[in-house]
Amino acid sequence: MNNISMAFNIQDYVLLGLKEMEHLRYFYSVVALVIYLSIISLCMLIVYVVWREHSLHEPMYIFIGNLVGNVMVGSSAFLPKLAIDLISGSSTISLAGCLTQAFGIQTFASVEIITFTIMAFDRYLAVGFPLRYHSLMTNRKALLSLAITWVMIFIFRLIGIMLVVRLTLCGSSINNVYCETMSLIRLACVSTAVNDIYGTTWTLMLVIGSLMTVIYCYIQTFRACLEISVKTNHKAIHTLVTHIITYSSFMVTTLFVSFRYRLNGGYLSTVTHVAISLGGLTIAVTLNPLIYGIRTEALKTRMIHTLKEIIQKNI
Repeated sequence: MNNISMAFNIQDYVLLGLKEMEHLRYFYSVVALVIYLSIISLCMLIVYVVWREHSLHEPMYIFIGNLVGNVMVGSSAFLPKLAIDLISGSSTISLAGCLTQAFGIQTFASVEIITFTIMAFDRYLAVGFPLRYHSLMTNRKALLSLAITWVMIFIFRLIGIMLVVRLTLCGSSINNVYCETMSLIRLACVSTAVNDIYGTTWTLMLVIGSLMTVIYCYIQTFRACLEISVKTNHKAIHTLVTHIITYSSFMVTTLFVSFRYRLNGGYLSTVTHVAISLGGLTIAVTLNPLIYGIRTEALKTRMIHTLKEIIQKNI
């Protein structure tokens, strides 16, 4: 009874990770702001270039635009609040704010994984069926697949949030610098079996489905590369390597962050939680725009051209 009464009195939750950063909070706040502004600037430039250049109105660049657009969602879900909290010295967050942040971060991760999976299939079609590619994967089909992805992820993640809302939460301390559904579930003083089953099932379906599809597409794409001309082969391999780098780095960091709670993460220290979650999420939102901006030649060329135009107009 005391636990239930305490749960109803909890108005704010304490992000213990912020307390661990207090001794250098101004330095960390500047770093967070610089990273955030850099990510947003680069992502906006990529999205603008893809939207503006008609030569980039192809499925591959539409998918890249969605990836970096989604990165803006993910980074905006935690970096601005992190910087503001560090500057102000605040370490609390409301339940509504916590749930909103968890929804934004986990939606970002899920959309990114499925977009990577669709991109792997798209490259398989482009290399394996070059003559039929433009009928198999049109811009309309690309946009439709992304629309379905966003709607599906929104529904599944919203259900996850609703399952958390129904819980009676008795604690108020979160071992992190941002909120996740698992960090709130750990505060529950009632059975969380439904949450655990739903979360684990959804995560395994998403991860295993993605890995199986991507690995199959990689193998088939590589086999197709062996049968085409040297010039085309080089271009296809370059694109494939770019995708492998971004996908593997994202999956490793995201899964490590996601599964730490399910693999006895409750016994990790606050400092360890902060290092894993902050480092993992920062890497996840930083790598994609950087790698695609640098390694995709057509995109890089037009980005440089656009930047020169902007600079010349403002001189």
